[in-house]
Amino acid sequence: MMLFDKLRQIEERSNELARLLSDPAIFSTPADYARLRKEHAEIHEVVARFAEYRDVLRRLGEARHILEEGGDPELLELAQAEIDDLSRREAELEEELKRLLLPRDPNDEKNVFVEIRAGAGGDEAALFAADLARMYTKYAERRRWKVEVMDASATGVGGYKEIILFVQGRGAWSRLKFERGVHRVQRVPVTESAGRIHTSTVTVAVLPEAEDVDVKVDERDLRVDVYRSSGPGGQGVNTTDSAVRITHVPSGLVVTCQDERSQIKNRAKAMRVLKARLLERAQEEQQAAIAADRRSQVGTGERSERIRTYNFPQTRVTDHRVGLTLHRLPAVLEGDLDELLDALAAAEQAERLQRVAG
Repeated sequence: MMLFDKLRQIEERSNELARLLSDPAIFSTPADYARLRKEHAEIHEVVARFAEYRDVLRRLGEARHILEEGGDPELLELAQAEIDDLSRREAELEEELKRLLLPRDPNDEKNVFVEIRAGAGGDEAALFAADLARMYTKYAERRRWKVEVMDASATGVGGYKEIILFVQGRGAWSRLKFERGVHRVQRVPVTESAGRIHTSTVTVAVLPEAEDVDVKVDERDLRVDVYRSSGPGGQGVNTTDSAVRITHVPSGLVVTCQDERSQIKNRAKAMRVLKARLLERAQEEQQAAIAADRRSQVGTGERSERIRTYNFPQTRVTDHRVGLTLHRLPAVLEGDLDELLDALAAAEQAERLQRVAG
């Protein structure tokens, strides 16, 4: 049984790690100790569930043996009841072990950049971009994540043509990756005197933060331009060349940042965004080469997809990927996203399990 073989290998590795960690010599190399301890902690749950799984199988065997031997009717009835209970637990543990053995997304624990851009709909789309930026900020606050505005292009009506948020916190990618795509809003704009409902769109891209080990950028491949910041920013924002535009010549990617008054800070922010975009591009190319025809539960990754609709007149939110509709739009816009994200995570997991089984 392949599942059993894999679990035995993990159990043997856990025992080996326990021996290594109990050796006093390991403390002389703190980096090795930290690495081995992390690996041991990551497989602990699998080993614990495997032990429970084997215990359930053992007890099932004993109960079935009693049933086969026959004898006292009351004892046989108890044995059958135990078999029924243990069989259910066996199935539950088998599914849980399959889930635990799924390869983890290497980006799951990374910080993310959330890029929100107004699409079709003019000022109304820009206003909804601001609503989404606030929604994600509120959600991050609920999870005690830190949010930093990397760059923003504001409109005169209080919206954003584009805003880039940096969300820092454990598991940020594992939750916010489901927000990629086109978000559609249906509502009566404040400028609409006739009360007609308009449909606008906002595009959201979510990129994992690139670490230095992920992306190497040669300074010779960069063209850096500085210029004076424009738009709101307070006194002195337009008096110095603090805004920075970085062009990565080989890829043609361009990143601008004018949020800070310091040119050095703007350059550092722009470089972080550039590295994240380069990492995203490299990962997309790799995934396309490995499985060009594979489609995940959360969409193809193309930003032209409509993933969710926010209907204000009916105060409902519908996620089209999982067919989930919630009739509490105000709460969602206040950052209450967990029910939506839990459903998307469960659907992704179910599809991954199906692919492994197939």
